[in-house]
Amino acid sequence: MSQDLPRPTGPVVGFDLDMTLIDTAPGFGEVLRVLGRELGVDFPVAQMTERLGPPLEHLLADHLPPDQVGPAGDRFRALYPGHAIAMVPTLPGAREAIAAVRRHAGRVLVVTGKYAPNARLHLDHLGLEVDRLEGWVWGTGKADVLREEGAGVYVGDHVHDVEGARAAGALSVSVLTGGCERAELLDAGTDVVLTSLHEFPDWLDDHVAERPAS
Repeated sequence: MSQDLPRPTGPVVGFDLDMTLIDTAPGFGEVLRVLGRELGVDFPVAQMTERLGPPLEHLLADHLPPDQVGPAGDRFRALYPGHAIAMVPTLPGAREAIAAVRRHAGRVLVVTGKYAPNARLHLDHLGLEVDRLEGWVWGTGKADVLREEGAGVYVGDHVHDVEGARAAGALSVSVLTGGCERAELLDAGTDVVLTSLHEFPDWLDDHVAERPAS
């Protein structure tokens, strides 16, 4: 969207990326396999991809000596474009969720723990158009950009996405497409739990209708 155009007057909605808008597991797992072959490490790929969300280095730390974690993370990110982008699809309802925000003259943010250049490759490959992408922010670290953009809603799949929303004073909407279960998300303080983004457009319609007129 051109910066010369007036800012939308509708809702500002932030979305997490991995396991919220896109199914990162196949690509993430493939890069782990390639990295493991290079390092001579047999990463437990299924285990490491069942609860995606924490920063990569947190996942690698359980399987590598401390002095190898940083270099392995850098190598993972370098390998990622050639092995992960093409095989990662959108999750059900992702396009419709973004379109729903647009229908309400809203603004779409992607605020993710993923390395921003790789996140951008996913968005471009899948044709997901957003107004702002902010990468490499995690948990409550997501709050700064959400507050800066005036986001009223943040949508994610992980308990740490709930933390980010609450720290920003935004409504936390959680989807069950990641590794966190409904009870975990509710215990973390989420406001809304949806089975998938298929349910988001109807929820947003109701949410906008309930907002006080400005």
